[in-house]
Amino acid sequence: MTRYPRDMAGYRGRPPHPSWPDDARIAVQFVLNYEEGGENCLLHGDGQSEAFLSEIVGAQAWPDKRHWNMESIYEYGARAGFWRVHDLFVGANIPLTIYGVATALARSPDQLAAMQQAGWELASHGYKWIEYKDFSKTEEEDHIKKAIALHEQVTGSAPRGWYTGRCSMQTVDLACATGQFDYISDSYADDLPYWYVYQNKPHLIIPYTLDANDMRFAAIQGFNAGDQFFSYLKDSFDALYAEGEAGSPKMLSIGLHCRLIGRPGRIQALRRFIEYARAHEKVWFARRIDIAKHWQATHPFDAAAEAGRPSAMKKADFLANFGEIFEKSEWVADGAFDLELGRGHDSAEGLHNALCRIFRSAGRDKQLAVLRAHPDLAGKLALQGKLTQSSTQEQASAGLDSLTPEELAQFSQLNTSYMKKFGFPFIIAVKGMHKTDILQAFQIRVEHDSDTEFAEACRQVEKIALLRLRDKL
Repeated sequence: MTRYPRDMAGYRGRPPHPSWPDDARIAVQFVLNYEEGGENCLLHGDGQSEAFLSEIVGAQAWPDKRHWNMESIYEYGARAGFWRVHDLFVGANIPLTIYGVATALARSPDQLAAMQQAGWELASHGYKWIEYKDFSKTEEEDHIKKAIALHEQVTGSAPRGWYTGRCSMQTVDLACATGQFDYISDSYADDLPYWYVYQNKPHLIIPYTLDANDMRFAAIQGFNAGDQFFSYLKDSFDALYAEGEAGSPKMLSIGLHCRLIGRPGRIQALRRFIEYARAHEKVWFARRIDIAKHWQATHPFDAAAEAGRPSAMKKADFLANFGEIFEKSEWVADGAFDLELGRGHDSAEGLHNALCRIFRSAGRDKQLAVLRAHPDLAGKLALQGKLTQSSTQEQASAGLDSLTPEELAQFSQLNTSYMKKFGFPFIIAVKGMHKTDILQAFQIRVEHDSDTEFAEACRQVEKIALLRLRDKL
């Protein structure tokens, strides 16, 4: 048995209605990443200079050397860029979430005081603004603990949100393990919050963004003018706002950096976008902690649904629930259980795909055995009340349990002719059909050649399986 850990299904194209406050059609959420003073630098105990997200095209880390130009660019973010962003958002009365690197906040008490005075959320952006991909679990865990402790020391309270950014494969689980956070944002997987389970406990993920993000001013394929940034934010807003008008509101995250958006040639683009968004009705400008609290209250974790996921079941439970989906052929479910199942298989369509893989790959003899396991329509077993519960309900839904003597005789004659010709009973997914429709299909298909009808019977078996799964899941 193999279980695929990634979630490729999400909300399966049917996201929940977020019910944003005041019936908002969109939640717009700005993040200001405060990293200045937390980046790679020999002064910070690192072995090289910073090389990430700056005005220096193609920057490389300098081992064992300080990089004056790089350091001064980060200094600009603290000295000038921050205040330009601060004045814009305070003037517009729009709340911000700060992703604050703990060591950076510790080195910028004036900026921190301004953040707190503005009522902005102070979430953690880790201990240092460095890559964690090669850290051991113990080392990264230690940095997370240090980040929380230093954050509390310099701000007066522990962070309730977390985003490492330059994370490892273990970051989210380590953040979950702290039990510290109302939400974690090291994900780019959705336009809405979602629940993530770690060690049988739910944790809220509020995805972040790398596209609606001023980091693209410093990326190879990115924005080279403010108009491009504005245009991208506007298009993102318009698309999500339209979805909200249509009844499916989403969240627009916008990522900012003091040293990037704080440049005079870029800040005007952000100003124009804020004015554009504010001109629309039913827009909720929120901090990420506000979104987290709202989601927890409006869409709490569904423990029962989580426990009932097919891919999370033990084998005995899986077979008990799905062993009869293919008529009296538990081996199909048995084979499916051993596949690489994941959350993508926890829907009727998803699990159906897995079951059909086993059925389709079984070979003609085993497929024929499945066909022969199906009862005749309105046949002896039905009359004797010996059908499976599913077959009984399906035949009754089409009125096959209340045939006139003439209709019963017609079905009996067709059953005999069909079985004699093909060697298996006539199979059709009767749900939603009337007995006259079934008779008509019966009369047409009895004239098929053997290969054509075998293939059609297999298709009907698969269709019946899907309908049964939809009743269960």
